[in-house]
Amino acid sequence: MPRSSQVPELLAPAGTLDAVRAAVANGANAVYLGASMYNARDEGAQLSLDELEQACAIAHGRGVRVYLTFNVLIKPHELVEALRYLGECVDRGIDAAIVQDLGVVRLIQRVYPQLEVHGSTQMTIHDVAGARVMQRLGVERVVLARENTLEDIRAIRTEVPDLSLETFVHGALCISYSGQCFMSGMISERSANRGSCAQSCRKDYTLNDEITGATLDRGYLISTKDLAAHDHLEAIADLGVGCLKVEGRKKKPEYVATVTKAYRGWLDAIARGERGQAPSPDAVEPLVQIFSRGNTGGMYGGRQGREYITRTQPDNRGLPLGMVVGQEGQDLIVEVSRALAVGDGVGFEAPEEGSAASLGGSVQQVRTLSSRAGVFRQAVHVRSGPRVVRVSEGWRVVRTSDATLLAAAQASYAAVPLPTRVGLTRVDVRCFGHAGGPLKTVWQCGEHEVTVRGDVALAPASKRALDMTQLREQFGRLGETPFKLGSVDISGLAAGLFLPVSELNQLRQQATEQLLEQRSWAAMSEQAVRESQIAEQVARIEAVTVYEKGGMAASERADEPLALRAIVYDLDGARAAAAGGATEVVLDPFLRHPMPPVTRVTALRDELAAQGVGLRLRTPTIVRPEERKRLDKWLALGLPVLTGHVGLLAELAEAGVHVVGDYATNVFNQHTAAWLFELGAQRLTASIELTTAEMLDVMSPWQGRGFDVLVYGRTEGMTIEHCVLSAAFEREPTTCRDLCVQKHTNVSLTDPAGYTFAVATDSNCRNRLLHSRPIDGSEHLPALWAQGVRGYHLLFNVPGDPIEAIVRGYRQQLDALAAGESADAMAVRTLLNGEFTRGHFARAV
Repeated sequence: MPRSSQVPELLAPAGTLDAVRAAVANGANAVYLGASMYNARDEGAQLSLDELEQACAIAHGRGVRVYLTFNVLIKPHELVEALRYLGECVDRGIDAAIVQDLGVVRLIQRVYPQLEVHGSTQMTIHDVAGARVMQRLGVERVVLARENTLEDIRAIRTEVPDLSLETFVHGALCISYSGQCFMSGMISERSANRGSCAQSCRKDYTLNDEITGATLDRGYLISTKDLAAHDHLEAIADLGVGCLKVEGRKKKPEYVATVTKAYRGWLDAIARGERGQAPSPDAVEPLVQIFSRGNTGGMYGGRQGREYITRTQPDNRGLPLGMVVGQEGQDLIVEVSRALAVGDGVGFEAPEEGSAASLGGSVQQVRTLSSRAGVFRQAVHVRSGPRVVRVSEGWRVVRTSDATLLAAAQASYAAVPLPTRVGLTRVDVRCFGHAGGPLKTVWQCGEHEVTVRGDVALAPASKRALDMTQLREQFGRLGETPFKLGSVDISGLAAGLFLPVSELNQLRQQATEQLLEQRSWAAMSEQAVRESQIAEQVARIEAVTVYEKGGMAASERADEPLALRAIVYDLDGARAAAAGGATEVVLDPFLRHPMPPVTRVTALRDELAAQGVGLRLRTPTIVRPEERKRLDKWLALGLPVLTGHVGLLAELAEAGVHVVGDYATNVFNQHTAAWLFELGAQRLTASIELTTAEMLDVMSPWQGRGFDVLVYGRTEGMTIEHCVLSAAFEREPTTCRDLCVQKHTNVSLTDPAGYTFAVATDSNCRNRLLHSRPIDGSEHLPALWAQGVRGYHLLFNVPGDPIEAIVRGYRQQLDALAAGESADAMAVRTLLNGEFTRGHFARAV
């Protein structure tokens, strides 16, 4: 049925052509998919350009839109290729692009102004300030952070009503705010922001108290359950959200079919006015069966605690059915709430509470022994490959796949044809001729037209005369050409004439050759224009830093003074940094509980000023609407600011605050930098996922001026709304500060490889997972200095950091460079005793 104006668009994932078919057959209004380059699923879930064209043909044939995921951060040397590739995708028929990179949004708007652009969830838009920046950027729609509550969405919708909103309602969840997850890139070259996430969150961890050495919790502590927000659909629709998104581009077509069908039915019920009716357990069961790590309604109703994560396993669990009650030869005797069938996949879980032990296989044979009161007693023969699966009495039974459900899902899209040839251009033919003269044909293909005359004269027909049927038959044999026959006009052809078939074929061949030549020349011309435009726009940088605003060109400016910014979280750390030689102390009072009193921070500002050292405030990257008032109390101090929150950057800069963009702004190329400078940033920090050479490429239009580089410290690998400490003690989130303030003030997560990640519980009870070792970029200081970089960040965020000594080591090295002297590049590393990482300075993602 038609979608009402109050019912959001249903957006389904597609990683294959069969998934596209499944989506359109089961009621999706749009599909999103990735082509083979620049999308955030680099292993699988990619379509070739030819497949993309087929996908657009399938979708558009059913009135369904196609959105291309173009949602990775793009480096300077990739921009031309990326825009060229996007043009190929536009030519194939996409309706919109989903984009993460701010600079790339600007470039798309200039090169492909007709293409609709949606802001990816990787942009971390979660509040009003961020939404306003997206509106200013000119995106048509933004995909909100998956951590947003209904109240958050209401606030954003109220304050920025003209911006279309999209939100996830089903599928896998990232534990970290997307776009703020650097953990995968930290431990490998696989950056989540570049489409190569190693899924660090799906590992098992132990939660440890660093002071006592006690293990507080263990298991899959940051592995989220799967989102299933069906109970919130009515509320989301009432908020005016324009699009509901299903995650799953790497899922099978059967998954796409099953989930899309369910949400289509629920949305249609809302359109019919059936309100206040949450889906029944039976209606939800197929979603659990098709794939589920365990379901959660997400954070629409508020922050979730222990039940938000899987704890005992990171993968598909399936549908719990019952338990093993005995054995009979090679068969298992089970009592289950749903009868098992041959072909079903089953898993068996150990009965011990919290055990992750499991076995599984497929049902080869089954006998139903009895059925009473909804309980089926069956003898099942299960194999995993050649091995018979045997478990003891008491093991739990889960059905991991349902053969009947899979068959129904496959049948749902079987009738959607898979086009073998798409993108054919219509050719219309007009025919003219009379007896004794040649046949003249005019072939019209869009803007191209060719005229072809035969060599053989038309003659009166003795048997079969030329007619519409014969002409269509011969002219329609266009084979592997990119043409398809449209109309054939014979009004100018005299009746009763004959021409050999070979002559008709010759006319067709000559016409197609000439049309192909014309199209080729036109395509070359169009491509040359596109290439020129891409090159021009990539090279075009609007230098709008604070210096240019003052009328001073970059080439005319004197060298910037050294800015050594030490980022700390407490007052003692601030004093140690100043003693070590920091030119500016950046205080992050939000990082750990308890926060220092504002009055003491005011006193610290005066104390540091007396020493000639500045004080700057570092804001959280995440500031949900309900938290803004608490932040405003700190902003009222009037301090300059370091922030990774793009919305705050724009808002504070407009209010006259001196703002430096933190590394969380994801400055990956010069066009993102130009946009952030345009928003009002005084300085920007290059992405921590760039190499030294790539950073210098980003900065080159400004000769390094206006840029900072983080050269030391444990970066925040994840920013997590979930709190692992409160979950360990089964406490309600945000009401358990005695845990992090008094009982367990210094905790960490250790992965299976033995790497330990400090966990900081911040002022809003979020967890910030810190890298296991500090980055040390001291060996790269000479190269950065030589290219004009004068701003450097040192990050201290764990108890016991030797702040003063490390700051002093960096200050001495930078002072030596400023004086043109050789510097001791090993001074800092000697202090670290080998416990450091080189980060990405020489290791590209």
